Amino acid sequence: MSAFKSDFLRTMSERGFIHQTSDDAALDQLFAKETVTAYIGFDATAKSLHAGSLIQIMMLHWLQQTGHRPIALMGGGTSMIGDPSFKDEARKLLTPQDIEANLVGIRRNFAPYLNFGDGAGDALMVNNADWLMGINYVNFLRDVGRHFSVNRMLAFDSVKLRLDREQSLSFLEFNYMILQAYDFVELYKRFGCRLQMGGSDQWGNIVNGIDLGHRMENAQLYALTTPLLTTSSGAKMGKTASGAVWLDPELLSPYDFWQYWRNTEDADVGRFLKLYTTLPMAEIARLEALGGAEINDAKKVLATEITALLHGRQAADQAGETARKTFEEGVTAETLPSIEVPRAQLESGIGILALFVSAGLAASNGEARRHVQGGAARLNDQPVSDDKRVVTLQDLSPEQAVKLSLGKKKHILVRPV
Repeated sequence: MSAFKSDFLRTMSERGFIHQTSDDAALDQLFAKETVTAYIGFDATAKSLHAGSLIQIMMLHWLQQTGHRPIALMGGGTSMIGDPSFKDEARKLLTPQDIEANLVGIRRNFAPYLNFGDGAGDALMVNNADWLMGINYVNFLRDVGRHFSVNRMLAFDSVKLRLDREQSLSFLEFNYMILQAYDFVELYKRFGCRLQMGGSDQWGNIVNGIDLGHRMENAQLYALTTPLLTTSSGAKMGKTASGAVWLDPELLSPYDFWQYWRNTEDADVGRFLKLYTTLPMAEIARLEALGGAEINDAKKVLATEITALLHGRQAADQAGETARKTFEEGVTAETLPSIEVPRAQLESGIGILALFVSAGLAASNGEARRHVQGGAARLNDQPVSDDKRVVTLQDLSPEQAVKLSLGKKKHILVRPV
C-alpha cells in the first residue's frame, strides 16, 4: 500500500520504517479512526540498550507523537530464557538479580523519547514478569500450548536455521516463541493492545501472537516490522570494533556517541536522518542532496540531532564543539573523554603501551604495540614511534592533561590525581 491515510503509518512509511505489516489497509483504518495501543518488547540482557535498538525506540516515539499509546515491554520474564531467534547458540542464562539490575538501566534509556504517565496518551512501561513468573505450567500447557503446532514452529526461519546447521536448540529456547505470543495476548487483555512492532527477524514470533489472540480471545491483532538495518558496508548497527554504542552516558560519553554518528558512511546519511532524527522531511531532503565535502556538514547535523534527542541539546552542541576544536583547531578540548591516574605513577613514569591499555584505546600491550608500529598512536598530537616511550609529568599540557590519540577520531585525556 503506497498512500497511508493515518499520520502514524504515513510517517513510518515516508521515513523508511516499514518492512512488512500483517494487513496494510486494516491497520491504516484502525489508526485513522481510534487511538491505538502498540508495543515493542525489549529483553534485559545488558545494563543498557545500544544504538541497534534506536529504530524501535523511535517507532514508539512517533507512535506517541501522532496521538497513540506506546508500551515499552520489559522482558523481565522472557530474559530468564533469552530470545533464540537467529542465534547460533543459546544465550547465557541470567539470574533474577542480573535481570533486575539490567531493567533499572534500560528504563532510563526510554526517558528522553517517551512521556510516561497515567493519562490516555501517556506511554506505559510494563514488565512481562508480572504474568509469566506466576504461570502454572500444567494450566499453561492446556490453555495456551494446545494452540501451537510443533510442525509450524519448526518451519520458522529462526528455528530452521539452527536445526539446519545442526546446532542445539534447547526445549527452554523453543518455548520462547510461545511466551512472546502469550505476551501479546496478555497486553491485549490488560491494555487493549492491538499491534506488536519489532525488527523483521521477529515476524514469526509476532504472527504467532496474532494467531494466539484470535484463538484465545477472538481478537484481531496486527504486526508491523522494520527492516533489519546494517550500514552500507554491511556492519551491524550499534556495534563498533571497540564495542557497543550504548545509550547510557555512564557506559558511553555523549562525545563518543556523537562521534559514532559523525562517522556515518556517506551513503547512509539520508536514511539515518529519516530514521533517527525528528527533522522535517524537507530539511532532510536538503541535507541528503549535499555532495562532496558538504556531506560532512550533513553528518554533523545528523550526529548533533541524534545526540540531542538522547542526551539533550546542550550535550550535543558541546560534543560538536569539542570535535571542531579537536579536529579543526588541533587543540586539546577540555570536554574530551578522560581517565584519571595517580600523580605518583606519572612522577615515576608510565609506559606508553600500558597507558593506551588503561585508556581503553587498546585491549592489550600487544595491540597497543601494533598501533605504535602502524603509526596510529599519538601523544599530545605527535606520532609515537618508540613502543618503550615512558610518559611522565613532563608530558602534561598547560591544561594539566596528557592527550592520547588513536588515529584521527579516538582521543582520551589522561589527568593526574
